[in-house]
Amino acid sequence: MSYPRSAVTREPKPSQKSLKKKKERMDQLQNIISLRINDDEKRALEKLTKSTSKSISEIMREAIAQWSQNRRKLCLD
Repeated sequence: MSYPRSAVTREPKPSQKSLKKKKERMDQLQNIISLRINDDEKRALEKLTKSTSKSISEIMREAIAQWSQNRRKLCLD
């Protein structure tokens, strides 16, 4: 069964503003770090991604920021 061309829904094209914003974000995040973790740690990260709706990268960035902040506090005391 064929559908008339006008009946087919299409994804809206991203705006120039959203494309520029995405490109700027990708320019900022160009460094890749490889990390080896065990199965339990991977399961814990996957559970966090589902419960927080964040990516593993976002969770790891938050963990690094929190660790750095705590470390600075310890060094200043």
